[in-house]
Parts: sequence; C-alpha cells; structure tokens
Amino acid sequence: MQDSSDRSLAVSGALAILGPGTLGLSTAQWASECGLETRLLGRDQDHAEAGLCEIHRRWDRAIDRGHLCAEAKALASGQLSAAPFGSAALEGASALLEALPEDPDLKATALATAARWAHPNLLLLSGTSALPVSDLASRAGLAGRLVGFHLFVPVTRMAVVEMAVAPGTPQAWVDQARALGLALRKRVVQVRDQPGFAAARMALAQGLEAMRLLEAGVASAEDLDALMTLGYGHPVGPIELSDRVGLDLRLRIAEGLVSSGEGRFLPPPALRLKVTRGTTGLKTRQGFYRWNADGRRE
Repeated sequence: MQDSSDRSLAVSGALAILGPGTLGLSTAQWASECGLETRLLGRDQDHAEAGLCEIHRRWDRAIDRGHLCAEAKALASGQLSAAPFGSAALEGASALLEALPEDPDLKATALATAARWAHPNLLLLSGTSALPVSDLASRAGLAGRLVGFHLFVPVTRMAVVEMAVAPGTPQAWVDQARALGLALRKRVVQVRDQPGFAAARMALAQGLEAMRLLEAGVASAEDLDALMTLGYGHPVGPIELSDRVGLDLRLRIAEGLVSSGEGRFLPPPALRLKVTRGTTGLKTRQGFYRWNADGRRE
C-alpha cells in the first residue's frame, strides 16, 4: 500500500514528459487522470499542442463509449499542459520522463540538455524499455543520476512499471522514482540494469521463437498466437505483440543483445526482411499482420 510520504515525494512538483509520441501521450494522459500536474513537452509549442489535442480526442472517444465522464475529463485536463522543451518548461518540475524513440544518442543528448537547464534535484527518468541505463547515463554525463522507468503501453491500462537501476545510483533517486510509480498506481518492479532489462528480454525470446516457428511453416501466425492466448491465457500472442511493439525495435534489441555475446537472441531472417522492407508492424499498418487505421488487425 502506498503511504502518504511516498506520494508527497512524487507529487511535490510537476511531472514533465519529453516526447509526444506513443509512450509520452499515453503517460501524460494517465498521469493527469491520476491527479498529477503534468507537462507534455515537444520540440516546439505546435508539436506539444498537437499531442495535447490527441489526448483530448482520446478522452472524447472514451466519453462517447461510456468509459469516462465529462467531470473526470475536466479534472484531468486541468492537470495537463503543453510546452516546448526548454528551461522554462522544467521550472517547478520534480521529475522529467524522457519518452523519445529508442535512439541512444537522441535520448542522451536530450537528458544532458535537461540536466543543464534544470534544478539539480530534478529526478531524471528514461522511458527506454531495453537500452542500458548506465550506458545512457554515461553518454549524457549523468552517471549515478538516471533511473530507467519502463512503462507499458497503453499506460492507462497496464498496471506495472519496470524500474531499472544502475549500480551506484543513490537510494534517494530510487525512492523518488518508486514513489512516482506508486502515484501512477502501478506495481513497481525493480530490476538490475542490463540490455533489455527483464521484460523486454522475456518478450523478445518468445517473439523470436514464434517467428522461427512461422518461418519454418510449423503453423500460421494466427494459430501460433492462439496457442499462447487460448492455451496460456496471454492477453496477446507473441507475433501480434511484436507487430504492436514495432519490428524495427525488436530487431534493434535483438541485435544489441547478440553483439553483447548473447547468441540465443539471433534474429530470424523473416524479421530482418520485414524491417528491410519497411513493414515494421502496427505503425506502418503492415508487419506479420495487416492493420487498419484504428489499430485493429485486418
């Protein structure tokens, strides 16, 4: 159970979220619904405002479907604002969650910039699901200051956050990150920092094996996924999940693990071919499945 001291740590200032992409939008929506003052940051005001408009569209759809009341939307929207990434946007913030694409140089540059602009007590979090936190921190000149904070999308529905902690990280940062996870109503699972953390490694191993079985003609993608959803009770099968996560991201994680000496993650040719062709899953509406504009399988 979350106690009041944990919550006060997490909500003593605003949560700034850098990047109005899939992760950033989902997190900003949920954080504001949880009552946290939330700032969605983009490369400029228009970029940030576009993300804010998308969140309002999501709320309106939820109201139309009877999943949200107008009063709840009004309360959440009052907690949410949009701003360009800059020193002014970080004033009064207690935490910054970097929610940029899985590009280590892009993430490290943004985190280093934020650290220069912000108060030294700003909690710096990376939303990466697989890049080692120690490597990002080293690139950004932030050794001992960065915590991995892997939220699962959609953040509004998934009930856990994977917190990756590199050796030498002060306990105060870890405690503050944990408090934020609790304020977001998530179970906080702390894991040792390593490539792929824990969740991505487990999901990747299953996804790659499913692709190998598909490649070998053992069964169709639909049937392989059905074995896991209907046989083991998984909410989504490994091939569909790979499409949803992004086949390009799956390939990058696999290649990173192989380069570090873990040959069991060798990506199958079918995955490389999909990525080479640019059919990387849901975001391109074509991967191992075809997807419509509403994010549903065709």
